[in-house]
Amino acid sequence: MISFALTVFLSAFLLFQIQPIIAKMILPWFGGSSSVWSTCLVFFQAALLLGYLYVHLLHEWLSPRRQVIVHGVLLLLSLATLPVVANPAWKDVAFASPTWNVLAVLAATVGMPYLLLSTTGPLMQAWYARSFNSLMPYRLYALSNLASMLALLSYPVLVEPFFVVVQQAHAWSVGYVLFVVACLASAWQSWQGVSSELERRPASSEPVPRPPLRECLLWIGLAMTASILLLALTRHLTQDVAPVPFLWVLPLSIYLLSFILCFDAPRYYHRRGFLIALPIAFVALDQVLAEGGMPVPLLVSLLCGALFVFCMVCHGELVRRRPPVRHLTLFYLMLSIGGALGGSLVGLLAPALFNAYFELPIGLFLCAVLVIIVLWPQARPIWRWLLLAAVAVYGGRLVGISVDYVEDYRRVMRNFYGQLRVADVSEDDLGVKRKLLHGRINHGEQFIAPEHSRRPTAYYCEQSGIGQALLSLPTDRPRRIGVVGLGAGTLATYGREGDEMRLYEIDDQVLELARSEFSYLAESRARIVPVLGDGRLMLEGEAPQAFDLLAIDAFSGDSIPAHLLTLEAMQSYLRHMKGDGILAVHITNRYLDLQPVVAAAAAKLGLSILVVDLEPADGDVFCRRSLWALLVRPGRVASLQAAITSARPLPPRPGFAAWTDGFSNLLGILK
Repeated sequence: MISFALTVFLSAFLLFQIQPIIAKMILPWFGGSSSVWSTCLVFFQAALLLGYLYVHLLHEWLSPRRQVIVHGVLLLLSLATLPVVANPAWKDVAFASPTWNVLAVLAATVGMPYLLLSTTGPLMQAWYARSFNSLMPYRLYALSNLASMLALLSYPVLVEPFFVVVQQAHAWSVGYVLFVVACLASAWQSWQGVSSELERRPASSEPVPRPPLRECLLWIGLAMTASILLLALTRHLTQDVAPVPFLWVLPLSIYLLSFILCFDAPRYYHRRGFLIALPIAFVALDQVLAEGGMPVPLLVSLLCGALFVFCMVCHGELVRRRPPVRHLTLFYLMLSIGGALGGSLVGLLAPALFNAYFELPIGLFLCAVLVIIVLWPQARPIWRWLLLAAVAVYGGRLVGISVDYVEDYRRVMRNFYGQLRVADVSEDDLGVKRKLLHGRINHGEQFIAPEHSRRPTAYYCEQSGIGQALLSLPTDRPRRIGVVGLGAGTLATYGREGDEMRLYEIDDQVLELARSEFSYLAESRARIVPVLGDGRLMLEGEAPQAFDLLAIDAFSGDSIPAHLLTLEAMQSYLRHMKGDGILAVHITNRYLDLQPVVAAAAAKLGLSILVVDLEPADGDVFCRRSLWALLVRPGRVASLQAAITSARPLPPRPGFAAWTDGFSNLLGILK
């Protein structure tokens, strides 16, 4: 019994520990977008589905001892795929089709080990049930989810802050070898425990009726709804805050906690209590969707609390309807189908089909409908009518929220990198101001009136760090200026006759909107050279550009992607700088303090660093609060500080380790 529990625990721990490891490893190759995590979850759920299908077919078609032989051979073959380190060659093709390339690199790197790990839980439970003739296997499922949650929660606290990502991958590979040994030991115990009578008796001869199709569809629906809400709410968190491992693993840990509680013992799902909490969760989430600018602790608490209620209801109802052990593998197969369908809707179909984040209202409505379906047989007629009326009203409210996503905007677009919206707002006597929004984050704005249209605004106004840095550049010769991250193209307004500005942008939709909805690029006096692709990767492949100034202004949600702030990235930027050039990094952020990150990198590279923290005066419609870091060689710092009197030196934080491509610790810079 102990060997089965140990194998299940170890497999589940490794199964979920590899998820943030591999996602963090490939995140820089795909622009640091929050969609990378959603796509990774789609892959993991699809692999889980294949693993459960494999176990179901193995359980139905082969005798117990033949199952041991087949599975043992596959385990040994999977060792040839170690270590699980992604091939850097994938960086060269990542931009072409990011969604499918994420899936391809995951399949090539962790496909075989992950598939076999995903089979362990249901397979060990099936072997355990045959060996001991007990209903205990469902508690082994709870144990596996406990291990999964521990793996996720330990990553941002005990793994990410202390080990570079390649070390994490090698340590995981060692753990996988130990798992193979433990699994083979359990298989040997199962081989010895199978009686000759059981060996001769086919599993399908047990007189237990097969669950009807409608019951299987309900299992799929409940699992799919929980999966949709998990990914949709995680996307909401990571886009508007930051695509950081902590905000990846927290919702997923809550999702797994609901599995643990529901499968460990039915009493943890108090049906009446959670059904009362469900409409409260709907109302709380309605407030989150309707209001912006909510404090981060409150935002995270409301989203995670609502997700816990949704998952407890979905998974609690699943456990109430679980079949006899004879059909255990079919039950888990239906759960994995539902999870994969939900993940595919959010991660693959929604970005291609929708121009806004409609998958969250869809998931909420499905949850409400499924509750009515499970309650319908026991409900009195009056309650049935009340439930139908309630879900109709709630459906109308969700339609209204969905309409708000796109109503009153000039343009609404969406792809792998997120949702873009263009909005016009009135600014008293100055006329209409046009904004470019990524999610809820402002990525640039422009006044439409001709007398103001060439004036830089927001984080790029003349009083900002980047504005003053650009105005400090020599005027007696043409300048070369690079910008990583286009936005609305505001910085183009600083271009003068003879200047060349190279604008690096990963999202073709951003470039299209900057050209069609804003006039900064068209009205610039400089020669504008757009470069489509990940800015860092493009710079790494180009000859030295001899920039007078290079601005790093690429944002994913409210945060600059971590791979643009590492030592390796900074070294790449310096290769393109003139000796007296300025490297300007936009580090404005509501949730993360990025100052120690750039300060540590500057200290490692022997650079001096100044920061300009602009807090505009009340009523200033041209400037927004901004924080820019200006990195220069030591011989240039005195003249730059004389030109920008508001700049202050930034000393490195004692003990703060510089970020590298293999190491970053976002928990250490949370505000």
